[in-house]
Amino acid sequence: MQPSPVRNSSLPPTPRHRSAADSLAGIHAVALASALIAGLYFGREFLIPLALAALITFLLGPFVTRLERFLGKIGAVVAVMLLIVGGTIGLGWTIGNQAIDLANQLPAYKENIRAKLQAVQMPRGGTLEKVTETVEDLKKDLPGATDKTDGKSPAAPLPVEVVSTPESNQPFAMVGSMVAPILGPLGTAGLVLLVATFMLLKREDLQGRVIRLIGQGRISATTRAMDDAASRVRRYLLMQLVVNVTYGIPLAIGLYFIGVPNAPLWGVLAAVLRFIPYIGPWIAAAFPITLSLAVSPSWMPPLLTVGLFVVIELISNNVMEPWLYGTSTGVSSIALIIAAIFWTWLWGTAGLVLATPITVCMVVMGRHIPQLSFLSVVLGEEQALTPAEDCYHRMLRIGEHDESELVDGFLKSKPLEELYDEMLIPVVATAEEDHRQGLIDDEQRERITTAIRETTEELEERFSSSDDEEETEAPSPLLRVHCLPARAERDELAGAMVAHVLRQRGFEARNTPGRRSAAEIARELGRNQAEVACITVIAPSKAIHARNLCRRILAVLPEQRILVCLWGVNGEAADEVKMLREAGAEEVCHSLAEACAWCERLALRANEVISEPPVPENEEERQLTLDNLGLVNPEREPVLDHVTAKMSRVFEAPIAAITLVDHDRQYFKAYNGLPDELAEARESPRELSVCTHVVAANQTVVVEDLKRDRRFAGNPLFLKHELRFYAGAPIRGTGGQVLGALCVMDTEPRRFSRREKRLLEENAAEVASEIERLAGISV
Repeated sequence: MQPSPVRNSSLPPTPRHRSAADSLAGIHAVALASALIAGLYFGREFLIPLALAALITFLLGPFVTRLERFLGKIGAVVAVMLLIVGGTIGLGWTIGNQAIDLANQLPAYKENIRAKLQAVQMPRGGTLEKVTETVEDLKKDLPGATDKTDGKSPAAPLPVEVVSTPESNQPFAMVGSMVAPILGPLGTAGLVLLVATFMLLKREDLQGRVIRLIGQGRISATTRAMDDAASRVRRYLLMQLVVNVTYGIPLAIGLYFIGVPNAPLWGVLAAVLRFIPYIGPWIAAAFPITLSLAVSPSWMPPLLTVGLFVVIELISNNVMEPWLYGTSTGVSSIALIIAAIFWTWLWGTAGLVLATPITVCMVVMGRHIPQLSFLSVVLGEEQALTPAEDCYHRMLRIGEHDESELVDGFLKSKPLEELYDEMLIPVVATAEEDHRQGLIDDEQRERITTAIRETTEELEERFSSSDDEEETEAPSPLLRVHCLPARAERDELAGAMVAHVLRQRGFEARNTPGRRSAAEIARELGRNQAEVACITVIAPSKAIHARNLCRRILAVLPEQRILVCLWGVNGEAADEVKMLREAGAEEVCHSLAEACAWCERLALRANEVISEPPVPENEEERQLTLDNLGLVNPEREPVLDHVTAKMSRVFEAPIAAITLVDHDRQYFKAYNGLPDELAEARESPRELSVCTHVVAANQTVVVEDLKRDRRFAGNPLFLKHELRFYAGAPIRGTGGQVLGALCVMDTEPRRFSRREKRLLEENAAEVASEIERLAGISV
């Protein structure tokens, strides 16, 4: 008898079991959603007042809490309710008076209305009238149609029964017909106020019950969710009130000057109706536009009214709302539209008003409560996929290679190392893990690997190319780093990314393709004089592979510094770091940013000792020429200040100087924007000067980032004054000896084009002539 197979409980269920479970869960979800929608629809008479009361409690809860310090709980709630009732009555009285005034004035506009109707009548004999006559003629030829001229007797008249009512009931019936439309809204409003009153009195108890019902023991998370939802809804409605008021006041003023009657009525009505999303502004605009047509004998006031609404609406939507709202509600725009349609279908106008607050609460609860996280995904404004997930699914699609657009969009807001850390490296790790589990085939894996490699190469070409082909001196690298893959091609891809970022930071970095023996690695590290060997590991490669490579390298090169970049570690990071350090790794990093920061710290320590500056071969002749000038002293030469001022202006550099380099000192003969300490001393040690490199090289020296150049990264003079950029052109005597430099400096790294370099050299030649005239001799 064959033993039954044992399925590992940690493995995912088989597709057959998974599909059955998914189907059952889907049926349960549909049934629950249907029951919920049915309950919301058939229980709307009860739920609408309850939702409105809850919204009032949400908004007024903090205000009532403040009043309780002075009036007590009952007094604070009663005072707030009286304010609401008084404000509602006052608003209704104002609107009612304006409406009565408008009704009294309407008969006076009868002639204008008649003239407008006559003006918009269709001309006789027009196209529409001809189409109508044709349709009427064709109706006569339809089967069963009766010809009016065939002489037949007309159809018998319908019987009409006259029902009389007792005269005694007529007044009551009239009063009932007038009061009935008002009693319904008044009753609903009274019910809302009554429920809101009890909710405010018992708000702490209700809040506790909601926390226990929804939180299921997660008190802190549920409390944060409720506070977040309340603050978002409160901020949204408060800002909506401010926007509506700033909308209604200018509208009323504009309508008044246009000549539309009862302008305050339409301003107040517009401010109130804008609380109804989407359709409220249209309703608010319809009344004054129609009234302007009625009261004006010409078409100009209606056109001005339409223009007023358009201008105020544009200003409100594009200026006031973005400025006042600040942070958004956290709900996507499409979700707001769908929610407005859904709640309007369920609850009518009240649902349209409540759609945004309800949706905001649902999104916030989904963000803080794991069981409701699907609400945040469906309704929230956050990206549905992370950058890595979005890139991965784009690369999986056959025939569509649009991941470059995603990369370009990412680089607009984030640096290169974050692109690799947050997008491309996770894509490599996910593809390898899915291939290991059989979720993607060899062809898909190869396609993703090729796409990643091509993207990396394209980025390297893009960042290495320059708009101007500068002919500047290549900076001395901060460190030499050699990247080594721990095991597979995925690790090699990560090594290419690490090397690219390090090169952008001023390091000399190489990447070794493929696996090598320890002897081959040692020869390559020695040939390249690499101070750091960087081992890259991407899951599913393991830290043990990096440990083995560390041991192999150190067995041949015991003094070699080793950095391990480890991605995809989950719960055993501490143990793996300890294992790698014991194997000889000096540092273990989990991101490109960490690796770059460690290399920069190492470079600073390595360059703390300033090397001796280079000395030109004709140093003795150069010194003799300087001595003959008689200018080798810390005295400033004001006649040269116009040159440095011009250099600062032309190159937009905060610092410009003219220097002469002596045996062991550098003298500033003219300067503009020099730091106070250097301007007061007017000299500095030669070994700390970049101008001495200009003297030794006998050519223009440009260092686009002093902090990234190994020669100057640890220079205390530059670190103290935060100098990051230097460009200096040689000042030559008549014998060709370099006496000093005309230089510009900046506190920020910058590019220096070939045209700028040529311009600096031309001005340096002019400075040499100025110095010759100043010394009074031929140099």
